[in-house]
Amino acid sequence: MPLSIERIRACFPALAVTDDGRPRIYLDNPSGTQVPTQTIERMTRHLIHDNSNSSMPFATSIASTRVAHDAHVAMADFVNAASHREIVIGPNMTTLTFAFSRSIAHLLSPGDEIIVSRMDHDGNVRPWEIMAEERGLVLKRLDFNSDTYQFELDDLAALIGPRTRFAAFCYASNVLGTVNDVRSMCAMLRDAGVLSWIDAVQYAPHGPIDVAALGCDFLVCSAYKFFGPHQGVLWAREALLDRLKPYKLRAASNDLPGRFETGTPSYEGMAGMLGTIDYLAWLGDTMAQEHHASFDHLPGRRRSLHAAMAAIGAYEQTLGRQLIDGLAAFAGVRIHGISDPQQLHKRAPTVSITARGMDPAVAARRLGDMGIFVTHGHNYALHPIERLGLTNGGVLRIGPSHYNTAAELTRTLDTLGGLLE
Repeated sequence: MPLSIERIRACFPALAVTDDGRPRIYLDNPSGTQVPTQTIERMTRHLIHDNSNSSMPFATSIASTRVAHDAHVAMADFVNAASHREIVIGPNMTTLTFAFSRSIAHLLSPGDEIIVSRMDHDGNVRPWEIMAEERGLVLKRLDFNSDTYQFELDDLAALIGPRTRFAAFCYASNVLGTVNDVRSMCAMLRDAGVLSWIDAVQYAPHGPIDVAALGCDFLVCSAYKFFGPHQGVLWAREALLDRLKPYKLRAASNDLPGRFETGTPSYEGMAGMLGTIDYLAWLGDTMAQEHHASFDHLPGRRRSLHAAMAAIGAYEQTLGRQLIDGLAAFAGVRIHGISDPQQLHKRAPTVSITARGMDPAVAARRLGDMGIFVTHGHNYALHPIERLGLTNGGVLRIGPSHYNTAAELTRTLDTLGGLLE
């Protein structure tokens, strides 16, 4: 059966919240999504019944140890990792990226080359810029085509040289919405002996992730962007993790993945991640059967999770089409991203716009006053905003998720149209 938006929305308590009787429309999802009841219940149950540090011989500690293990297994299922030992959990993607940049630096020598992109969130740029500055590396930048809003594979090939060792780029852009051809890019890098680091933060809420099929070396995402609590997730090949120098306390575990998980983790956050996986598996089992055949090679929960994300992506294509068509009909509005109806499968539903006479900050505030939540500015995507010449105010960003409805987008477009007039 297709997605039942009514049943899905019933799983998200925040969607029922009103302000003076006016319902909220959450279109700030690229900054962070709402969470389902399963996530809330798992976190609450843990804090009431199992709140403890791990690795001690009493009931609450045993439960916390189990929660941590189960969360790593769940995230391995989510990205189709070979083992839970390849999953590192931390506060967020940016913190994990900074931490791992310090370890990865030991694989590189002065004069080695690394590649970053002009499409990425600064969390996947600045850590590598600092690494290059401190290690004497040569930093190259992969540009995107400002007409197609996509990377050109020939441009990537031109940047790869005999001393290129590392490349970092996004799976999907948090401002352009572009979904990149990660598999082809990683294949090109792998053939040249270059390590690849993929920021999947903006793709994870919109489609299935299969690190085995992508052929990347590292992939990071944040659970709070795909209906979970504030947690970051990193996947890396176990052989690579074994090579990396950990920055850890002497008393901390030397085993994987513990030696890269600094300090006491958020066990309640890990419990919440398990709730998010419960929700997605439920969605996959009850509403995404038509997508199961595409993932017959995956066992059990992995098949359910990937089918769920495929179903979410298919539904969001309809929302993205409605939003882009509606915005394109407004005089003076420019959509900064793919807008060709035949190419919408190459983008997430995150849509950024500018308009004649519109201050994005003022528009976002006025929409917010009317219960429509969108974001504005650079959204930490400094390089693409600079590349597009939009540093004076940035963009107005509208980001539907699978729990949004066509009626909500109609109300948003009608309200925005009134503001533009």
